[in-house]
Amino acid sequence: MFESLGDRLQDVFSKLRGHGKLSEKDVDEAMREIRLVLLEADVNFKVVKEFVARVRERAIGEEVVKSVTPAQQVVKIVYDEMTEVLGGKTEPIQFASHPPSVIMLVGLQGSGKTTAAAKLAVMLRHQGRDPILVAADVYRPAAVEQLQTLGSQIDVPVAYYRHKSALEIVEEAVREATRKGNDVVILDTAGRLHIDEEMMQELVDIEDSVHPSETLLVVDAMTGQDAVNVALSFLDKLDFEGVIITKMDGDARGGAALSMKSVTGKPIKLASIGEKVDDLEPFHPDRVASRILGMGDIVTLVEKAEESMTEERARKLEEKLRKHKFDFDDFLEQMQQLRDMGGLSKVLEMVPGMGGMARQSGLEVDDRRLKKTEAIIQSMTKEERKNPQVLNANRRRRIAAGSGTSTQDVNQLVKQFGQMQKMLKAFSGKGGQMGMMKRLFPF
Repeated sequence: MFESLGDRLQDVFSKLRGHGKLSEKDVDEAMREIRLVLLEADVNFKVVKEFVARVRERAIGEEVVKSVTPAQQVVKIVYDEMTEVLGGKTEPIQFASHPPSVIMLVGLQGSGKTTAAAKLAVMLRHQGRDPILVAADVYRPAAVEQLQTLGSQIDVPVAYYRHKSALEIVEEAVREATRKGNDVVILDTAGRLHIDEEMMQELVDIEDSVHPSETLLVVDAMTGQDAVNVALSFLDKLDFEGVIITKMDGDARGGAALSMKSVTGKPIKLASIGEKVDDLEPFHPDRVASRILGMGDIVTLVEKAEESMTEERARKLEEKLRKHKFDFDDFLEQMQQLRDMGGLSKVLEMVPGMGGMARQSGLEVDDRRLKKTEAIIQSMTKEERKNPQVLNANRRRRIAAGSGTSTQDVNQLVKQFGQMQKMLKAFSGKGGQMGMMKRLFPF
């Protein structure tokens, strides 16, 4: 979502780094470029004006003028201010002191509310909670069926009662959750094509009845400033605690995320970063700012690596590496883990300095190469995976035919695997380096 914005900001910083010292004129020129970049990213005009003013005030101060690396100080100032614009700090979901906690999702049609409800259920279950979904949209055709299908896919119960109003469905669902011990009730309420009195009154009635611990507005990042305008319209009728922003993995320019907190006063609490049911994560302003400015996001990278690799798998891999027994089965497992982490392109975005380099060199297409590599390995016999040295010309032709690839593709993979084995062997004798390498790059 922030790729174009990030690339253009880094171009501005590159020009600044060309100066040993920064004059006020240099800073003003950089500020003009940053203002233009943010406006073209569809960031609210008032937000841009205040952001640039704060950065300029600090950038012409003593902390920059007297710095040994003034350009780096400007980057640090932009990072600090961008973190504040994005919300300043991570705002967690609030839960009731006595369960069940009710989380009400509201928003317009097409914002991704129903899918967000299912993703939220998956995220909360990973945190040890026992959620139930409530189909409270009695207007949109197939809305109930969509939520029931999603609930079945993620193995989360969906409450719905025919011939009842949305308010009656919600009240009965909360009673059911209390009886069955579900500690979180997620309400998928009705969306409309536009905000109207009838819709808002229904939400107000639900809120007055079940007192949600969180009311979250779901907005589509692809709609840019319209998402912020929707938030303001909702605030006129219904207060809410925070925002879920969807389609953060799309090609939106970033204006919605960068404007939301400053314009509405409401934080982005969660962000949908993909199409899979587990692609919902807390919104961390500092980490997002770091990614935008090309500084990477090692914390998230390590978290994702730890989520996808259990202690037992890590121990077995370390033992194999130490004994130089890393084979194609292990390689395939690491490839699949990389895919679980979002693919090579997403991982590289979180490595400092690698996101822009990967895009410039075309490395993002490597995610498709991963699938080709998986197909080749899966076409090998058990013996061939364990002992690549038995892969003669006939075997390689058979593998190529079975995987839908060419002999050259197979030859290239075998060659690269051999080089990887040599590299791992060299690193395995250097504990600190090997540990860091495996932690950050478990593929």
